[in-house]
Amino acid sequence: MDLPHRTTCQRYGVDGQPHCLTFSRFQRQPFLYRPRGCLWRAEALNRGRTEGLHDLWGYVFMPEHVHLVVLPHPGTRISRILSAIKASVAKRAILWVRGEHPAFLPHLEDRQPRRRCHYRFWQRGGGYDRNLRTAHDVREKITCMHANPLRRGLVVDPDDWHWSSCRAWQTGEDSPIPIDRASFFG
Repeated sequence: MDLPHRTTCQRYGVDGQPHCLTFSRFQRQPFLYRPRGCLWRAEALNRGRTEGLHDLWGYVFMPEHVHLVVLPHPGTRISRILSAIKASVAKRAILWVRGEHPAFLPHLEDRQPRRRCHYRFWQRGGGYDRNLRTAHDVREKITCMHANPLRRGLVVDPDDWHWSSCRAWQTGEDSPIPIDRASFFG
C-alpha cells in the first residue's frame, strides 16, 4: 500500500510526554561553536524554562546543530518551544553579523522565488521531533546525545564538552544551564 506524501512535519504533542528535539543551522554551517552563539542558545533555552514553557532534561550544542530533551509544560506546544529558542537566537545572530561582520551576510542568504532574499540562521522547518514514552527512552536519548561530541572527535570524554548537560548529570554542576531534575522520572 502506498502512503500519501506528506510535505509538512506532523507533531504529536502529548501532555506529560518529554520530547527529543534536534534542529540545525542553515545549510548545516558550523557557526554554532563560538561562545557567543552558545551563550545566546543557553539564554534562550533557560528563558523557556524560567517562563514556564518546559523543563529541561538534557542538551548538547554541536557546531551545526542542537539536541534537546524537554518536558513541555501542560498546554505548551513543541512549536512554541522551538519558536522561543530559535527566533531569539536568529534575531541576535543576524543583528550581530550585520553590525560586526557584514561580509558574512552572504552565508545567511536564502534566495526565495522572485529573487527575494531572506537571511536565515536556522534550517527551515522544525527539525527532528520525537516523543519519548518511557524513562528508558529518555535515558537512552540523553546518553546518546551526550556522546555526540565524543563521536565527532571534539572531546576525549563527554564530560569535557562545556555546552552539554552531561556534566550536570554526572556531577550536579548546573552550568551553563540548570537541569530540571525534580521533574525527571528516569
